Amino acid sequence: MQHDLPASGTQVLRGLELFSGLPEVALAEILADAQIYELDKDTVVFRQGECAEHCYALITGRVRISQSDEEGEQLLVRFISAGEMFGTVALFTGGNYPAEGTTTLKSVIARWPEASLLRLIERHPRIALNILKVTGARLREMQERLREVATQRAHRRIARVLLRLHAQAGQSTGSGEISFPLTRQDIAAMCGTTLHTASRVLTDWEKRGLLTTHRSHVVLRRLKDIQSIADEPGI
Repeated sequence: MQHDLPASGTQVLRGLELFSGLPEVALAEILADAQIYELDKDTVVFRQGECAEHCYALITGRVRISQSDEEGEQLLVRFISAGEMFGTVALFTGGNYPAEGTTTLKSVIARWPEASLLRLIERHPRIALNILKVTGARLREMQERLREVATQRAHRRIARVLLRLHAQAGQSTGSGEISFPLTRQDIAAMCGTTLHTASRVLTDWEKRGLLTTHRSHVVLRRLKDIQSIADEPGI
């Protein structure tokens, strides 16, 4: 459902990495071209394999990015938080979306058609430089995750995933809570291990008081101890 931009949304769009460093006149054009939608929880924003025709920014809510293999098994790629862009790489490579984007909370999303964004890039080349920076950061993140899967034991990978998610979505709460639904299957998928292994590690940590889980919410009770596990030497 098309929606008016909430009062806080303008500030969110101004803070997007893709539009960093742009003058007010450029920001006004970007805001004018943005299509704003309010989506219910569990709404598919785009499907894996669809032709990439838009790029997106999350104003409020949460979006899950996941990939499916030929057998239907899902790999959780990442969560998108308010203030982040997504769907940009596929758009600018002229291909299809390599993953599916689905809201995990009621969300407000801005999107720009390809033609609109290309026109903005021609007028404001700084956007192209910002695209390179955003793409490079995502590539580094994926390389780091691949390295972890190849070289680190499961408990270290789980610790690193939880710390990344806390940095992304937990610190704003002023506590160790990861402020969006997160299942054990999600955690297993993000760190490339089985549900059995992830459950065993998380149950052990819960018994030791490192964290608590309740109804798909995770609270990191002893951040320093979890950081120590993530930083353990060797594999």
